[in-house]
Amino acid sequence: MNNVQLIGRLTADPELRHTQSGTACTRFNVAVDRRVKQGEEKQTDFITVVAWQQRAEFICKYFTKGQRIALTGRIQTGSYIDSEGKKRSTFDVMAENVEFCDSKNSQKTDTKSIEVENTADFEQVPDDKDLPF
Repeated sequence: MNNVQLIGRLTADPELRHTQSGTACTRFNVAVDRRVKQGEEKQTDFITVVAWQQRAEFICKYFTKGQRIALTGRIQTGSYIDSEGKKRSTFDVMAENVEFCDSKNSQKTDTKSIEVENTADFEQVPDDKDLPF
């Protein structure tokens, strides 16, 4: 079974890239704190995550540096030859599902981009306890 669950913070704003065939992808790092015993120094792992297609577009649109993210995925290993001819190994988490961890109120909001529209067209709905929701 190859299944990973992570909750951590993005170390940088994710950047959307495209393959030569036009497929969207992003690669970003998540800082995940290790559980330590009381009195021990905090330890953090920096884990590389890769997302593809709509998931990559979603992450790049809605997540920013420092924001908490929860994700599930799978580990994928690989190798390549670097510019000096040495064989290098890769170890990435391929994101399959991502979720927000921070509340809307704790997320940064650019107040300059929010426009307040005229509310004259709206009326208050009376509190009706008979509504099914």
